[in-house]
Amino acid sequence: MKILIQSARIISKGSPFHLKTRNVLLNNGRIAEIGDKNYPADRVIDAEGMILSPGWVDIGASVGDPGHEQREDLQSLAKAAAAGGFTEVAVLPNTQPAVQTKNEIAYLTANNDNRLVQIHALAAVTKNCQGEELTEMIDLHHAGALAFTDGLRPVWHTDIFLKALQYLQKFEGLLIDHPEDNWLNLFGQMHEGAQSTMLGLKGMPRIAEEVAISKNLELLTYAGGRLHFSKLSTAKSIDLVRAAKKKGFQVTCDVAAYQPLYNDSVLVDFDTNYKVNPPLREKADQDALLKGLKDGTIDVLVSNHSPQDDESKFLEFDQAEFGLINFQTFASQITALAEEVDLADLIEKITDAPRRLLKLQPVIIDVDNRANLTLFDPNSEWIFSPDINFSKSKNSPWLAQKIKGRAVAVFNNTKQSIDV
Repeated sequence: MKILIQSARIISKGSPFHLKTRNVLLNNGRIAEIGDKNYPADRVIDAEGMILSPGWVDIGASVGDPGHEQREDLQSLAKAAAAGGFTEVAVLPNTQPAVQTKNEIAYLTANNDNRLVQIHALAAVTKNCQGEELTEMIDLHHAGALAFTDGLRPVWHTDIFLKALQYLQKFEGLLIDHPEDNWLNLFGQMHEGAQSTMLGLKGMPRIAEEVAISKNLELLTYAGGRLHFSKLSTAKSIDLVRAAKKKGFQVTCDVAAYQPLYNDSVLVDFDTNYKVNPPLREKADQDALLKGLKDGTIDVLVSNHSPQDDESKFLEFDQAEFGLINFQTFASQITALAEEVDLADLIEKITDAPRRLLKLQPVIIDVDNRANLTLFDPNSEWIFSPDINFSKSKNSPWLAQKIKGRAVAVFNNTKQSIDV
């Protein structure tokens, strides 16, 4: 099947067509032509004002499969991800059982070569993500794990963290850490500040994140290796990573795309859909995150897609679980961030940068290359209505809300999903 994408602005930093507006002809899963001609095709997409980029990659999503399929299974995750513009998703290991043997990796990655949305495995650092006993990381690497993390939990045990950094160097593996001191955040519900005091909720102080980063950077200094901090949220956290990069350490980081856009003031109505970890913080932190995006300190943007069923989320605020769904609304956050940060830089943080981090095959928009692509309309205004929510969960503060920015098509492995 031949598909012509007309008048799309191409953002692909390795491409000779980067920042140029061109017609792109796809034929049986490959890029057949790029130019100004109206090539004959079976389907034509008018992409004027839209962005064509390599397929988006998410490295910070949760799935309930196996163990909590009522929240999200692999099929619903793939459908929601495709509607959100993602062609590849690396899922966290916090399932039941955790992703800690070859069987779980094989289950997640089966048939990836034929999927529109490829699912990659991030394997657990410790058994059951408890932080107490290392998994067989070398075997898991050979089985296809792209990186190692305890996902939503920090690798809290200092000796385990140190040994993980050392073992992973045998194959230049990547350790991904969720920096958090659980004791400092014990019973915490939201950011610790004036807002938490006013609402009468136990706070989660900035230092709970910052002390974990400081400690783990010291361990990185001692042991060496590759370390990635996931979902940073405070100004000092960004400063610590920036300083470590200047010293030449192999350290990278990401933030959730919504984190620079919202602060704890949205919790005034106790909306549990805004209850996330790390928590929404204050204006100074938002500004620091935007600065980190602009100067390259922040390498990657993630969805932090965390589906929760009604029994876990729609409760009193202090009883509700953390997390929100964020595949289909992710593009609107890119649109909002582009008011402050160059759009091409933002696109790199969801395409080239995560692929480099996980050592995935590069995707470059050029003739004869495989078509792994996302078409994004930053100007589309639409309502994220419940009937087009493809996740099994509905814990989103943007459900039934009008938002701006939408992924309209994805292409991968000779398959496509087009909504334009």
